[in-house]
Amino acid sequence: MNPIDEFDLQILKQLEKDGRMAYSAIALTLGVSNTMVHQRISRLMENGILTGIKPAINEKKIGYDWGAFTGIALEKDHDSSQIIETLKNIPEVTECYYITGVYTLYIKIVAKNHEHMRQLLSEKIDNIPGIAKTDSIIELGCAFKRNIIG
Repeated sequence: MNPIDEFDLQILKQLEKDGRMAYSAIALTLGVSNTMVHQRISRLMENGILTGIKPAINEKKIGYDWGAFTGIALEKDHDSSQIIETLKNIPEVTECYYITGVYTLYIKIVAKNHEHMRQLLSEKIDNIPGIAKTDSIIELGCAFKRNIIG
């Protein structure tokens, strides 16, 4: 059974266009009641499908011109939870994923310039106890970024 139906998908598509869109505007666009939209969004949030309505920030517009994707090899894979908690305390680490292969974790880092990136990698991330090796790929620009909506 699919946890969402066509109305839920249409609501998500409207929120994807504009996360600030009023429930009444969504209701008008879809030809349903405000109450239905409110109940559906509440249910999507309760079920963990919609995890919040947050701004999409363009890091480059606020001075973070450099981005990198960094693979992290650990000394012991079972140490990942402590390392993840440490990474959470570095604001410039914006994403963290478990992966398979040579690395255990894959992170996205943003920095103001190449010196800031060097400091983040060599002085902060590489010095986290339990990290054996990092390997970074510099981002040259985002071709696209989107949410998956049916």
